[in-house]
Amino acid sequence: MFRTMRRFRQQIAAEECEKILREEPRGVLSMYGEDGYPYGIPLNFIYDGGKIYFHCAKEGHKIDALKKDSRVSFCVYDKGYLKEGKVGLNINSVVIFGHVRFIEDRETVIRVTRALGMKYLPEDLVEKDVKKYAETGRLQILELTVDHMTGKLVNES
Repeated sequence: MFRTMRRFRQQIAAEECEKILREEPRGVLSMYGEDGYPYGIPLNFIYDGGKIYFHCAKEGHKIDALKKDSRVSFCVYDKGYLKEGKVGLNINSVVIFGHVRFIEDRETVIRVTRALGMKYLPEDLVEKDVKKYAETGRLQILELTVDHMTGKLVNES
C-alpha cells in the first residue's frame, strides 16, 4: 500500500526516526481540506507509546477536515548539521502516514495535556494549563496512529 523509499541509501533507521519525534518541537500535519485542497498546519506534539498526540480547539478547519477523513500525513525534521569541509545543511526528516482519532477519555486528555506542557512550558505553568484547558473540557486531544513511517537524511546542496 505504501511506497518504498526511492533513495533508500538516505533512509534512516526507525530508532533515529523515533529520536527525532521525541526531541523536535514541531511538525506539519497535512490532511484533506475543503473542496479537495490539501491543508497542512504546523503543530506542537508529543510522541508517546508509538503514537503522536496534538492539542487543539474543539472546532475549526482542522477539526472539520479530520471529521470528514481521518487519514493524514505528518512531517517532522531536525535542525540539521554541517559536515566539516562540505557544503549544504544535512537534515533528517520523518514522514508518517496514519489515522487521527479524537480522544474523549478525560484521564487521557489530562495525561496528554500534562505531557505536552512538560515538553513546552516552564514546569510551574503545567498544572495551571491542565486545570484551565484539560480539566474544563475546553481542549481537544488528537491521537495519530502510525500506519507507515519513513525517515531520510538529505543534504540541501
